[in-house]
Amino acid sequence: MKIAFYCPLKSPRHPVPSGDRLMARQLMAALEKAGHVVELASELRAFVSEPDPSAMADVSNAAYAERRRLAVLWRETGAPDVWFCYHPYYKAPDLLGPALARQFGLKYVTAEASYSSRRNAAGWAERQAVVLEAVKGAAVNICMTERDLDGLAIAAPDARLARLSPFIDPAQFLIRQPAPQPGHLVTVAMMRPGDKMKSYAMLAEALTRIADRPWRLSIVGDGPRRDEVRSLFSGFEDERIRWHGERTPAEIAALLSESALYVWPGCGEAYGLAYLEAQAAGVPVVAQAIAGVPEVVAHGKTGLMTPPGDVAAYSAAIAQLLTEDAMRLEFAAAARRFVIEQRSFDGASERLGAILARYVTGSAGNE
Repeated sequence: MKIAFYCPLKSPRHPVPSGDRLMARQLMAALEKAGHVVELASELRAFVSEPDPSAMADVSNAAYAERRRLAVLWRETGAPDVWFCYHPYYKAPDLLGPALARQFGLKYVTAEASYSSRRNAAGWAERQAVVLEAVKGAAVNICMTERDLDGLAIAAPDARLARLSPFIDPAQFLIRQPAPQPGHLVTVAMMRPGDKMKSYAMLAEALTRIADRPWRLSIVGDGPRRDEVRSLFSGFEDERIRWHGERTPAEIAALLSESALYVWPGCGEAYGLAYLEAQAAGVPVVAQAIAGVPEVVAHGKTGLMTPPGDVAAYSAAIAQLLTEDAMRLEFAAAARRFVIEQRSFDGASERLGAILARYVTGSAGNE
């Protein structure tokens, strides 16, 4: 099929790295591997950070113009068979696909759509309604976490839902044999406001509690809160914290291969592809059992997860895996197997192909 792919939050071509950008690119590649022709339909960004009527009106006007542009284009060149929208949610709903799908008789598909009724009281009711209407009308909504699936099932009981676990292409991590250096901790995360800063703050506090242990931390990432992040770790000796800034995927893979533990609390993480990258490199994870993190970390098998907000427990988990080398090595081997066997690109492509065959070209129904 010819698939028009769209990401209202951030284009797959956006210059700033993020998990959203990576997953969008991987979904496009997985759809192509499944035998479909995939084209990026639009780079219109529907995101607004606050429920400001003026900002939302500007985006709506831009969306109207973009729908007209695409309609003219498709009348000249032919319409696609499917509109595939990745990650529509209250701050970035799909303002293009549903209307175009009705106009041209397209099948409409979402992936990683999310809905929470509690957002309605915070000024997002209008945009929430757009998301919910799209979900109800979709041929299928592909849910990447049980959390999202449950939310959609409650809000739209008749919506067609299917599961696809978060995945990565592990090739660049598997070509290197793990050579972990004792006590070498690593984290990879953007430095931006909100949940990322909360995780950095929790990590710094947790490491303060085990400052007497022999560890050093490599931090990969950059962003507008760079200075604030650095200040969180200013109490440690310079040799304990190494700042790598933004790195290429190959450079990150090389650094992970030398690391003993991946440490990132994961406050508010949708799931966190970086956890899968670390595990593919043979690095066990220490995270919180929060939000979508349990979708990508197997507690007691590929790492340890601690109760949300419990800094003492999080610190103790890091200390445990720094001390118990046999457990860490067992987790490391299991982490690689987990990604290869359950979270690989090839498996995801097969799963995507099966979902579209069932819901888009075949009979519909809940999985």
